Amino acid sequence: MPRKTKNIQFYEGVGRRKEAVARVRLYIANKNIAAPGKASFKIKAGEIYVNQKPIEQLFPSDAQKVRYLTPLKLTNNDGRFAISIVVKGGGRIGQLEAIMHGMSRALQLVDRDMYRPILKKQGLLMRDPRTRERRKVGTGGKARREKQSPKR
Repeated sequence: MPRKTKNIQFYEGVGRRKEAVARVRLYIANKNIAAPGKASFKIKAGEIYVNQKPIEQLFPSDAQKVRYLTPLKLTNNDGRFAISIVVKGGGRIGQLEAIMHGMSRALQLVDRDMYRPILKKQGLLMRDPRTRERRKVGTGGKARREKQSPKR
């Protein structure tokens, strides 16, 4: 279902991976798009911005481009939406996978009956549950490290 904010229609999905969280908005209209707490900027259909920068600046390699465009290509939506993403936390790969997850969740809202089975079959709607193991007390700063035993 489309959500409205200031007469701008968009579909929103939140993606997560490890410590990274990405809020993805798929805009239909070519209007000024305002990020929370920031000045508005103009995005045309087919452009993807992450934290108000073109996605090519943050993920420049071809392998990364293939990854973040996967949900759009599977559903034949590349070039249809203006996409604004706000991503926080984690490392680059965690952020990239959070973006893919959020994009897939937003796309299923566009047409649930048509896109959900395609995305689900590829495993793009499932959140990867693997997270960093917590550090234990008395291990010298690492999760699985043991204290050094005395030599004598």
